[in-house]
Amino acid sequence: MYVILITLFLSGGAGVLYSQDGRKLQATLEIRYDEGSRQYDRMIFGAFIEHFHRQVYGGIFDPGSPLSDEQGFRKDVIDALRELRVPVVRWPGGCFVSSYHWLYGVGNDRVPVYDKAWHVEDPNTFGTDEFIAWCLKIGAEPYICTNAGTGTPEEMSDWVEYCNLKDMGRFAAMRIANGHPEPYNVKYWSIGNENYGSWEIGAKTVDEWGPFVREAAKMMYNVDFSVKLFAAALPDTSWTIPLLRTAGPYLDFISIHGYWDRLQHVNNPSDYLTCMRMSVMPENRIKSTIDILKKTGYENKIRIAFDEWNLRSWHHPGHGSRTQEQDIKARDLADVNSTYNMADALFSACFLNSCLRNSDYVSMACIAPVVNTRGPLYVHPGGIVKRTTYHVMSMYSNLLQPNVIPVVVKSDLLTVPGVNRDISIPSVDAIVTCSDDIKTLSVALVNRDPSREVECNIGFGNPPGRIEAVVLSGDSPDAYNDINDPERVVPEEKTLKVKNGCVVLPPHSLTVISVRL
Repeated sequence: MYVILITLFLSGGAGVLYSQDGRKLQATLEIRYDEGSRQYDRMIFGAFIEHFHRQVYGGIFDPGSPLSDEQGFRKDVIDALRELRVPVVRWPGGCFVSSYHWLYGVGNDRVPVYDKAWHVEDPNTFGTDEFIAWCLKIGAEPYICTNAGTGTPEEMSDWVEYCNLKDMGRFAAMRIANGHPEPYNVKYWSIGNENYGSWEIGAKTVDEWGPFVREAAKMMYNVDFSVKLFAAALPDTSWTIPLLRTAGPYLDFISIHGYWDRLQHVNNPSDYLTCMRMSVMPENRIKSTIDILKKTGYENKIRIAFDEWNLRSWHHPGHGSRTQEQDIKARDLADVNSTYNMADALFSACFLNSCLRNSDYVSMACIAPVVNTRGPLYVHPGGIVKRTTYHVMSMYSNLLQPNVIPVVVKSDLLTVPGVNRDISIPSVDAIVTCSDDIKTLSVALVNRDPSREVECNIGFGNPPGRIEAVVLSGDSPDAYNDINDPERVVPEEKTLKVKNGCVVLPPHSLTVISVRL
């Protein structure tokens, strides 16, 4: 019996076929059953939320809204994120965290504070207790990023006390007095955010960073030995090798970030083909980080968390500049839904493929953010819009099997413009997943070509003449969802003909199929 559930992710070019005039583009999957399978970590489908613009206030947290529950959490957002089965959420930043003091956000006597990163006032009505409560509502593990800018190792360890100690010490007593008698048992903690960057408040030098991380880790472990610790890193030997030499024995993860369409100061989003050129780049960043782990002897000891990622960087002109004032109103441009089209969807699919292909090293990835700004879910006073990237996250989270099988993809090429010259990338990207008994295969296929179909041999041996699939495409590569047209791009269940072992992939599409062998 064959059961439908394919999700296909093609890699950046293990093999190449050259297109000829007068025929469809061609691609072939060679599934390497003999190499076995490996289980990946579902935290690869994680999320990130920061106190930036309308992500928290007016996003996930909106007291007084008729769409919110008695605690002020938007119920439609909770339902949408439960559909994504978000496994983990990183909070509260991001750049915000480097001047955030968690004590201001707990208890009954909270006062607003000036946010030195984003130049607005934060009311502190959403703090640690609210974050934990919200994570419980959406079914996600909380992941707390600590202040390594203006904060201290002691402040970080006090936060661990507040969250994880049961009934001793000042900060556990504070949590209990705040109405939370049982410890939160927060497992994941990051030491800092992008502390290598000149834009970050309290940025550190290479020589400062390793010792700081080591001492912070020691204090946090002395509160709760079971926590898993992360540290801000780069896929760059000059930063991360010194970090690992000094603090490596104390770390479980190194945290890397990536945004490829750089729009911080000028909001001029790249076109579809340029974004497809960028879709092969995340894997390079992963490979560089893996090489660093190997060079330092940590390849089997420390994992990679890609805990901020998105195609397009957030628009916040003036941030980090001494010559330009921050333009708060301009941040609205990051919430223009027409930006998030099939380019964003297929980039996201290719990003997730890269993490899954390298899941022996990558254990977490957090789309940044999950709500508003560049996120997959747009939240407005009257409801929500599921952007194209939302549907990609849903397809990956809900349609894939729990293990990855190696696959070689041979594909015709797509020519895309480069900075100095045109370059060619595979038209198809794919990944193959399987059930624990290797009897059900789920394959995700990405056709990057904006206008041409691909005839793809799915490598199943003798598949049936028709296969049920879930397909995300659109009437144009630039198709998007908005308040007035929220379902222009949605996944569709389709029956695909199989001829000579091949299925036809629509242009600019993600196709997910599953077959019971």
